[in-house]
Amino acid sequence: MKPTRCATPPTASALQAARTAADGYRQRRWDTRAGSIDLAIPKLRSGSYFPDWLLERHRRAEQALVACVVECYVRGVSTRRVDGLVKTLGLEGMSKSQVSELCKTLDEMVEAFRSRPLDAGPYTYVWMDALCVKVREGGRIVNVAAVIASAVSADGHREILGLDLITTEDGAGWTAFLRGLVARGLSGVQLVVSDAHEGLKDAIASCLPGASWQRCRTHFARNLLCKVPRSAQPLVATLHRSIFAQPGPGEVWEQHARVVEQLSSRFPDAAMMLVDAAADVLAFTAFPKEHWRQIWSNNPQERLNKEIRRRSDVVGIFPNRAAVIRLVGAVLAEQHDEWQVCRRYMSVEQLAQARMRVIEGERAEEVMPALTEVG
Repeated sequence: MKPTRCATPPTASALQAARTAADGYRQRRWDTRAGSIDLAIPKLRSGSYFPDWLLERHRRAEQALVACVVECYVRGVSTRRVDGLVKTLGLEGMSKSQVSELCKTLDEMVEAFRSRPLDAGPYTYVWMDALCVKVREGGRIVNVAAVIASAVSADGHREILGLDLITTEDGAGWTAFLRGLVARGLSGVQLVVSDAHEGLKDAIASCLPGASWQRCRTHFARNLLCKVPRSAQPLVATLHRSIFAQPGPGEVWEQHARVVEQLSSRFPDAAMMLVDAAADVLAFTAFPKEHWRQIWSNNPQERLNKEIRRRSDVVGIFPNRAAVIRLVGAVLAEQHDEWQVCRRYMSVEQLAQARMRVIEGERAEEVMPALTEVG
């Protein structure tokens, strides 16, 4: 008989390969710019295999597609309309909950933007305003205020300082917002421009000592016209505009006194309102004339609010406060980046002159007693 030949014993590498052989596949859909692709990821008997070079764990969409969806969201495309957009790319569709989940990738960027140090000061001029947005809370729809601050940095560029949500526009909310800005490095503020928000003036005095407050002339004009009959509103509006058409600070105060005198006989309530608000509405006269158009109203901030409204109105009612911060913060971060590459909003030399505060400050103190006597 022939001796039986023994089989060659398997090597260690062969045993390892047998233990880790594929035991079927896991089907996974991957959304890409080229459409939805079905992937077969091997299941191993020992260990695991995941193509990290191709996919990210717990993510079903290609990063380029995620960036596209997020950009649409920031640009003002509603989450419902994104479904039709992705279908044109060859995908099966995307629900509004999936869009919201993808947009959460903005949270880290927005939080870093909101908490960054304010080290480009001194910030001579600061503009502040609040937008009212609707949010679902506790099973009902409530109004919250998104408070926003922008400023001019030391090199003359505009900059978004901060964003926060407050339940009501009272002194406590504005004070907390300003304290947060100061803690991050806000300094050198000479003038704060805003509408007559409740509690804001006291918050400025407590958090920004030495800073003046400029009441928006546009909002003040609307309040002033409410004090006169409709038939007289064109005349009063023309007289009010003439105050701001003067060549110098002294002439501005003198024209203000003349307008008060003209209105005191026919419209005493309007004249008294002009007298009471003189220091706040004409605070811009203590600064260089080259800056008057930018600082005597809150129009720069209103234009920014209009852009935010254009994108937030698509949403209508936000599901929570985090969604408000996500969208508004992303819009503000985008605007902030655009301002950094645009031409300077103000020259460095004029900003230095504004910080010196040498523009006929004594003249305003001379005219104020006369205004009090006329009132």
